[in-house]
Formats: sequence, structure tokens, C-alpha cells
Amino acid sequence: MAQSFGLDSFLIRWLFAVALVFGTYNPTAFSYVGWLLSENFSFGPLPALVGVALIIAWLVYLRATFNSLGWLGIVLGAALFGCMIWLFIDLGLLSTESTGALTWLALLLVSLLLAAGMSWSHLRRKMSGQLDVDDVED
Repeated sequence: MAQSFGLDSFLIRWLFAVALVFGTYNPTAFSYVGWLLSENFSFGPLPALVGVALIIAWLVYLRATFNSLGWLGIVLGAALFGCMIWLFIDLGLLSTESTGALTWLALLLVSLLLAAGMSWSHLRRKMSGQLDVDDVED
């Protein structure tokens, strides 16, 4: 898999991240948070199952992202995306009044950061030839 990493591999990781981020929360009622906050919500085994599955998926993505990018990489990635939003606002492509558009864009950028974290070890290996190896206890 590491030898055949390409754009399609990144896109698959990004699509899963998009499903995770937007499935957890988005400005519409069609998300886990929207489901929990709906008027006729009744807690039971299905919401609990979905919630636990989301927590597991978030932990997998967050752990991989923190392991591959580290705090510095995450902060720099967030700063890069924050500057992109600032540029879009400065160019007039995005308005600070459109909170819905800002929310959608921020969620999309979070999914890109998670996908980059899931893919970074492969990308670094392709760019530098260096291999990442996790610490293994004997």
C-alpha cells in the first residue's frame, strides 16, 4: 500500500474524513448532533451505537493525525487554512456575515487536515524517501 500511494489513496482518506466530520456535525439537521438536538429525539441503543462508532472513528483519525503531524504540524495546518479563509474574506469571495458558509468551509478544512494527517507518512516517504516507524515495545 505504501508503495502505491497516490491521489486516489488520499481522496479515499479524505472522503472518509468528510463523512466523519459532516456526519458528526453540520449546519443542517442531518448530522449526529442535529439528531441528538431534534425535538422528538429519544435516546436508545441506536443513537448510543452511532455515538460510540463516531467516537472510535474520531479517535482513529485524531491519533493518526497527531502521530504523523504532531502539534506543530496541526497548528501550522490550521494556521494555513485560517489564512485561506482570511484571504477569501479579503478578496470578497466570502463574507463574515454568512456564518453558514463559514461553517461549511471550516468543516471542510477540518476534514482536509484529518486526511492530511492520515496520509502524511505516505506523502513524506514519497517526497523524501524517509520511512516513519512507530516506537515498538520489546
